Formats: sequence, structure tokens, C-alpha cells
Amino acid sequence: MSQLALSSTSTLPHFNRTVKRLNKVFPIFTGRYAIKSSLYGKFQRKGFSTVASANTGINGGVAEVSEREQDIKHYIWPDKKRPRVCIVGGGFGGLYTALRLESLIWPDGKKPQVTLIDQSDRFVFKPMLYELLSGEVDEWEIAPRFSELLANTEVQFIQDRVKLLHTNDMPTSGGQRNPCAGSVQLESDLLIEYDWLVLALGAEPKLDMVPGAVGYALPFSTFEDACKVNDKLKALERKYFGEGSPIRVIVVGCGYSGVELAATVSERLKDKGIVQAINVNNTICPSAPPGNREAALKVLSDRNVQLFLGYFVNAVKRAADVEVLNQLTDEGNNGMQQDSKELVVEIQPAERGLQGQNLEADLVLWTVGNKPRLPQLEPSDKPHMLPLNGIGQAETDETLRVKGNPRIFALGDSSALRDSSGKPLPPTAQVAFQQADFTGWNIWAAINDRPLLPFRFQNLGEMMTLGRYDAAVTPSFIDGLTLEGPVGHAARKLAYLIRLPTDQHKIKVGLSWFTKEAIDSVANLQTTLTKVLSGSS
Repeated sequence: MSQLALSSTSTLPHFNRTVKRLNKVFPIFTGRYAIKSSLYGKFQRKGFSTVASANTGINGGVAEVSEREQDIKHYIWPDKKRPRVCIVGGGFGGLYTALRLESLIWPDGKKPQVTLIDQSDRFVFKPMLYELLSGEVDEWEIAPRFSELLANTEVQFIQDRVKLLHTNDMPTSGGQRNPCAGSVQLESDLLIEYDWLVLALGAEPKLDMVPGAVGYALPFSTFEDACKVNDKLKALERKYFGEGSPIRVIVVGCGYSGVELAATVSERLKDKGIVQAINVNNTICPSAPPGNREAALKVLSDRNVQLFLGYFVNAVKRAADVEVLNQLTDEGNNGMQQDSKELVVEIQPAERGLQGQNLEADLVLWTVGNKPRLPQLEPSDKPHMLPLNGIGQAETDETLRVKGNPRIFALGDSSALRDSSGKPLPPTAQVAFQQADFTGWNIWAAINDRPLLPFRFQNLGEMMTLGRYDAAVTPSFIDGLTLEGPVGHAARKLAYLIRLPTDQHKIKVGLSWFTKEAIDSVANLQTTLTKVLSGSS
């Protein structure tokens, strides 16, 4: 995206007039602290707007707006009359809510202005991050830029981090109402007032539970995480190329994410690596359907993934700091290898009857523990502005509105909503996808004074990747059925293709995947014919 021109020009007449009025009304904005058109810019292409707000300079189409970051700048909405919807978080919940609002039919003058805020310039289709490691997909397919996805919409995108959330009491004395329901303050100190707020911030990995995990383990949650893991694997493959020592990878956690990661990495390394997976439970994927769990166990066994079930990680340390090799004998080295690795993972049994062990590793991948981002965003003078549960999720009613805050919706990992049986909803893309549809509709209903719909989660089934041509899919509408192997792999990719955002992106990705499959099929056919012909001769 081209650089934004932020100087005062004739292309910003409306903004310049507004600035002059502000400077007359508020003398504090005169002189060296005056608001100038150089502090605010907007780039438009095919209806898409990127607001210059990030404090990192021009990066990914977002330009710097602050000469002094301690100065608060007010975001100026294009239309003063239409409702203002601010969505924080551009994952499944946030992006799909914005697209849902864009797709609905609105009465004249009531279509809201929508601003989407995310710290990254890319939307990430997280269920397919594993395919980046296997080389099955390209980055643009599962991590497209917001500028491309929103190009044909009126949604404005701001790349920045949320710093604080502020709410206003809507009813005031004399029957009057505040001009806005609240505001969102970004780290660039851009202040965005809103009429409706959608909290879809998701969660971030919680590595600080175990000593050494923050410094030595790599999470696998974001696009940046996946790129770091991929780069590390490439470096290890180069380092051990032609050597007899295997690459040792430890995966902490055997939920869906841990099992998918272990299966993908073990397939990639083959006989050049050893993958070990640790889980505090005595089984993998305890909440998964039996068919998915059995398929995963079979794949992990076939690829010689070593499972340490019933163990928890006590610490992650550098091997040089442990000096275990000099202290243990060959008979009592607890599985330590003579070729020293970079890291040592200390594990302890969760139950009696097992012994603690020290496992060496070149790479430790962390897939357990997440923490919502909401508690970090409350102002110090209002620490209980939002009703949060014990883990930091917002308590919502069945319409996904935050309790006590009718102008704020929360979904995905930011919401503490439970299902009809009283169980917390799982933190999955499927839940966030469905909640986004309801959130968009309920904002439409609230703006148009219609009744809001209660959210009801429909479990459509569970899917997991187990390698480049392997997956397990258990649909909820057919009891006892589990699609495995290439059939499950094809079903999973088709389901995710349908769930990709925007029709244009679906078509591009679908054509790309079809082309790749065609090329792979031709290559496999040529290999088979070569073997047959060489055998017959």
C-alpha cells in the first residue's frame, strides 16, 4: 500500500475545517500542540479505509499520526449522524461481525459506520496454521491482509493495539444522554468514541505458569508464532543436515492444538527427528469425540511420537545451566541423551507411581494455557468497569450483551457465555464464527428497535489435521461416523474453504488449492508409472 500523504492539502478540506473549529473552541490545541491535518490521515480504495493511527510509522499501510504520543487525538468519524460501531479484535469474532454488519440491509440513514481495530495487519485463519509448517498452504491463503478482505466494504481498519476501554452512563440528569456510549483509547493515543462496542480480543498464550517457559518455549497461537516455529525448524534442519543426531522437539499439551502440532512436525521431520508430547491428563484430547481421539492415537503411534501422559512440566531450562550430564550416570540419566541439546524440560508425574524425568530438546512448543486480554484494558480508576469472571472473560446475557452494559457486546474468548446445560462454550473458531453472526444481527436489531435474538450454539462437529494428507472429522449430525485419512483431509479443507471470509477470497484460495492438488496428482501418477515401468524391465 502506498505511503499516506499526511500534510495539509486540499484533499482534506472537511478535516481542516473541523480542526480550525476545535482550535478556536479549545485554546489548548493552539501553538505547538495544535491539532493539524498532519496528525490524521485516511486512505481510501474501493470503499476500504485505513486510518493512520499506529505508532510504528508507515507499516502495512498504516502511517504515524502522532508527533507526540502523549497527546490524545480524537478519531473523527466520517458521518456525524449515523451510528458508530467500534470492533476491537480482528479474529473470527471481530472480522466476521464487521462483514455481517456490512451484508445486512439497513434503513436509510441507519447503516452504521464500522471501525475494526487489530494489532496485526492480517486476519489469521488459525485452524490452518499447521499447514504453514507442512507447506500445504501459502501465507496469503490463510493470513490475508485486512486491506484485501475489506477492499469492497465501507469498514474502516485501524492497525493498532487497544490501551484502555472507557464506558459512559447513557442516561444522565434531565433525561439527556451522553453523546457516546464510551470510547476506546489506542496505544498511539488515538481516542475513538462509539455508540456500540464489540469486544472480540481473543486470548493470548499463558506461558508464565512455568519457570523458563516465557524465555525458552515458543507458543503456537498467531501467524507470527507459526512463522517463528517454521523458521526455527528450518534452522534446525540446516544445522543437523547430514549428521546422525536427530532433531528433538517437545510439544507441551495434548489437546487439539498440541496433537495437531505433534502430528504435523513429526510428519515433516520423519526419521530426522524425535517428537515428544507431554500432557497432564492420562489421555490425549480428553474432550474430543472417540473417533477423533482414536485416529489421532493411531497416527501418533505410526510416526513414533513419544507420549508422556500423566506428567506436567515443572521447568524449562537451558541445558548449559542444568549440567545434568556431569552429574548423572549412564544407568540413572532418566532418558538424557549423550548429544547435548539446547534445552532441558523437567517433567513431574501428576499421580503417584511415576518418576520425574529430564527431557532434552532443540525446540519446545507450548500449547497449554490462555488468558483473555480484557483485564488489561480497564482503567485504573474503574477496575470493575466490566463484569469479568475468574479468568477475565466478560459476563454476557444470552444476546451476547455484556451485563450492565447494553451497548457492549462480547464474543469468542472475550465472552463467558455458557450453553443450555450450563457448561462454558469451548474457545473454538466454530463458536466465534456463530457468535459473530448473532452479534451482527443483534446490533442491527438494537439500532432498529427490534427484539434481540438469544444465542444458541450448534455443534456441527469437530475436525483436526493429522498431516499433509491426513485428518479426522466427526460430524455431529451422524452418530458414530468419523472420516479419516485422505477422505477426512478433503472434507476438512472443503469445510474450511466454505468458512473463509469474503467470496473473492474463497474463489482465489479454492483455485489455488485445486491447482496444487492437480499438480500433486500428476506428480504422484508419474512416480507410480516410473516404478511400474522400472519393475517390468
